[in-house]
Amino acid sequence: MSLFLGKIHYWLFNKIEWVEDLEDKIVELAENKGLAVSQWKDEVYSRYGAPMDKKPLEDMIDTGNIHGWLQGKISSAEGRQAFFITRILKQDNSLKNDLINIFKEQGTKAGKEYNEEKGMPQSPAEAYTALNDYILEGMPCDRINEVIENNEDKVIWIAKTCIHAEYWQREGGDVKNFYELRDNWITSFVKELNPAFNYQVLEDGTKLIKRVQ
Repeated sequence: MSLFLGKIHYWLFNKIEWVEDLEDKIVELAENKGLAVSQWKDEVYSRYGAPMDKKPLEDMIDTGNIHGWLQGKISSAEGRQAFFITRILKQDNSLKNDLINIFKEQGTKAGKEYNEEKGMPQSPAEAYTALNDYILEGMPCDRINEVIENNEDKVIWIAKTCIHAEYWQREGGDVKNFYELRDNWITSFVKELNPAFNYQVLEDGTKLIKRVQ
C-alpha cells in the first residue's frame, strides 16, 4: 500500500469521525439515563478497541498499512455503535426516540457544514454526492451502493449488499434499528442541504432523493 496519504484517505477518515461523534452522543445519553456505561466501555473496548484519539490523521495512521488501518477503524466504530445501541435498547426500548433525535441532530449539523463549505446542492444527484461524503458504507472498493436512476428530478439507488448486519448479529441486536436511525439521519441531512429535496425509502428497499416541486 502507498506510504502517502491522499484525498480519499482523509475523506474516509472524516466519515469515521462522524460515526465516532455519534458514538459520543450515544454514550452521553446512556450516562444521563443512569445505565452501566463504564462497565460497557470495558467490555466493548476489549472487543473492538477504543475510539480514535482526537488527532490529525497523519499523526495516527500506520503509513505502511493505510488500507488496513482505515478498515480496522471502520470495523471498530461499527462494532461499538452496534454494541451501545443494542445495550441501550435492551435496557429501555423507549430510548429509541432519544437515539433518533441524536441521529437527526447530527444529520442537520452535517448538512449545514456541507452547505457552508461547498454550497447548496441544486440537483438530487448533487445531494446524493454530498450524502456520500458523510455516510459510512465500508471502504470505497466495496462499492456498496449502485445508482439505478439519475435525472433532474430524482436519483434512486440500491445497496447491493449489507455490510452492517454482521456487527448487529454479533451483539444480538437487530440491524433494522441501524437503518431506522440512519434513515432519520439522511432525512434530516437532505432537508438541510436543500428544503426542495426529500429522501425516501421505497417499498422494494431502494433509496430515493427527489426534488419536491
